[in-house]
Amino acid sequence: MNDLLSGPPLTTRRRGTVLVVDDEEGVRASIRAILEETCEVLEAEHGAAALDILAQREVDLVMLDQRMPGESGVDVLPRVKALDPSVVVVIATAVRDVRTAVEALKRGAYDYLIKPFEVDDIIALADRVLEKRELEREVVSLRSALAGGNVEAVGFEGLVGRHPEMTRLYQLITQIAPTPTTVLITGDSGTGKELVARAIHRRSDRRNAPFVAVNVAAIPETLVESELFGHERGAFTGAHARRLGRFELAHGGTVFLDEIGSLRIDLQSKLLRVLQEREIERVGGQRPVPVDVRVLAATNTNLRAAVRERTFRDDLFYRLNVVPLHIPPLRERREDIPHLVEHFVRKAARDCRRDVRGVSAGALEVLTRYDWPGNVRELENVIHRAVVLATRPVLHLQDVPLDVAMPETGARLTEDDGLPLREACDRFERQYVLRVLERVQWNVSRAARLLGVHRNTVLAKLSAWGVQRPGTGTDGRSASL
Repeated sequence: MNDLLSGPPLTTRRRGTVLVVDDEEGVRASIRAILEETCEVLEAEHGAAALDILAQREVDLVMLDQRMPGESGVDVLPRVKALDPSVVVVIATAVRDVRTAVEALKRGAYDYLIKPFEVDDIIALADRVLEKRELEREVVSLRSALAGGNVEAVGFEGLVGRHPEMTRLYQLITQIAPTPTTVLITGDSGTGKELVARAIHRRSDRRNAPFVAVNVAAIPETLVESELFGHERGAFTGAHARRLGRFELAHGGTVFLDEIGSLRIDLQSKLLRVLQEREIERVGGQRPVPVDVRVLAATNTNLRAAVRERTFRDDLFYRLNVVPLHIPPLRERREDIPHLVEHFVRKAARDCRRDVRGVSAGALEVLTRYDWPGNVRELENVIHRAVVLATRPVLHLQDVPLDVAMPETGARLTEDDGLPLREACDRFERQYVLRVLERVQWNVSRAARLLGVHRNTVLAKLSAWGVQRPGTGTDGRSASL
């Protein structure tokens, strides 16, 4: 899985810096000769000189002699760590003293070496320290990426992907989140518009206040106004008590209005007033109620076209579209699919307590090739189903639904297709045979037995339909499953 879904290769490790602090010139020269091909080696005769160097240079490893003129190595150690808490310090001494070793470790030493040194021990120590420092830098870099929207990050606030359009989206979210600006998020269904809205909220000054999401299209038309703005007792039949709307519930925080294009024209004018005046009127209310909310809206329709068709107010469109954010469909960022697959496999395996850890090359190839009309949501559902039904730790081609692995043949037959009987029978036969093959993991002999026909009959039908086993190359040989 790691080979299939890993990011770009790491860059070559940078040349490390080692500071040798010892009053014996021979010791310093020996260590320099051992490490100078892979490291920059600095030298100091005593603790004071070492501290001067550390005040001016970034050092990865300090090899600190215990017995030197002036302060001992254990006494200099805390001052070294005070200058650079991340530097690795190793105490070196010619005397085997357990108490000194314990004291050195208590004061922050990484290790404790006994003179005379073995060449292999010095090389191994330097390698361990430099690897440790490199990993620490990677952690700092990743944390910085997540905090600052760095374009190299694979994920960002729940969003997964490193396609240029996605990294641009991360940067825009980082820029606009601290502002009070209204944002219109566009994109096909299933692309993650609510995730973008939540990312904006989490990075804003309102992060500790409510985030209230409203799917406008999912609310019956007669109830939309009450849901958004609330109502007073007796405002209509069944209104037995005052009810606060979503805007009041989100006071101090963020309201996310999904599928804003479905909002009725008369309510569009009321929403416009909320955006302009920062106040709402409950249904049946006599006075305006001030609200402090940031409005984020989303749509999967073309609001500009709706404005031209007079089904959406132009003034509301311009008020919402202060900062437009567009999420590209999954078919336009296929290089993100492996990262999403890895993410969803881990998530589904954790949530469903299944031992599934990866995806085969053949399965990943067909998942990447598929167009995903339902976008990220569809991909997540497919992976979730595959993880739940999997019988092995790695998902294989047979775990991928046929309509994803072979979309040209996997479409389901319905009576609405209006096909002649012969063509409908042929299509049903093809789908039935392919489903049986899928169930038996494309074992043609087993499928033939279940179908009650000869194996050659199945092969002949597959050839006539121009169907190859998923993952089979143009030379007819099966890809690794």
